[in-house]
Amino acid sequence: MTRETEFEGLRPLLFSISYRILGSVTEAEDAVQETWLRFAASPTQPTSTRAFLSATVTRISIDVLGSARVRREKYVGPWFPEPLLADPYEDPARSAELADSVSMAALLLLERLSPLERAVFVLREVFDFGFPEVASAVGRSEAACRQLAVRARRHMTAGRPRFEAHRKEREELASRFFDALREGDVAGLQELLAADVSMVGDGGGKAPQLARAIVGAQNVARLLASVFPWMARIDVTFEPHEVNRQPGAIFRDRDGEVLHTLALDVLDGQIQTIRLVINPDKLGHVGPVADAWAIDREVRQARRPTEQPATAEPHR
Repeated sequence: MTRETEFEGLRPLLFSISYRILGSVTEAEDAVQETWLRFAASPTQPTSTRAFLSATVTRISIDVLGSARVRREKYVGPWFPEPLLADPYEDPARSAELADSVSMAALLLLERLSPLERAVFVLREVFDFGFPEVASAVGRSEAACRQLAVRARRHMTAGRPRFEAHRKEREELASRFFDALREGDVAGLQELLAADVSMVGDGGGKAPQLARAIVGAQNVARLLASVFPWMARIDVTFEPHEVNRQPGAIFRDRDGEVLHTLALDVLDGQIQTIRLVINPDKLGHVGPVADAWAIDREVRQARRPTEQPATAEPHR
């Protein structure tokens, strides 16, 4: 078996490790490519290719995360991970852990951990690496990694409950949500939302976004039911699609270009959080990106004769 064949067989695992550490599709792809270059240039064949490549992509990702965290401190508005439409790594024995760990909510909790804690948690708790492999990957002793894992697990467990709804239940709820959205049905939307639901947008200062989080079932339902019909009038459409292994959708303009993604957090039979990624820098891997400012102007012009209170002014 050639090195290239070995590497390609492990590429899905390497990407999935890196994405969970970095929260960025593009940076994870770059980290995987750098891992290949180092593997191809290595003069010796490692005893375990999987261990070598996993350790390499982890170290690269930790280094990248250091500079990424500095950039995120200056980020305009809420920061969300780049939306992931499909996780390339599958493991039936750990499907629940894999789906839970890549949700927007979990990735945002991972942001609170130190880079080492984050890497240890991902390798140990998500991908079930043994502590000898984890220690080798992060350059710490096994004892230190056990302590890092305990701290990371404590933070993650305290931060949020697991999304326990079965996939079929989530899909059925999401289907009802999108039907109500298409119809502008305030009551139908409100029925599906938790009382303290929040809707938040990540535009990064590069696209129209909510000036603040919209909180409360009635407020969120009214905003959605008032805005989407106007978007539909200028031929904005959406297609339901899993986003970070949770129910979601991709919104597109009349030319089919990506306007934003939407992801739903579902717990106890209700939608807890709605997250929109609107920043064009985070959507290029999804497809050609629409001009969100132009769409915003078109919607405002269409609404002007019957202008309603601006619940969600764009953040510039």
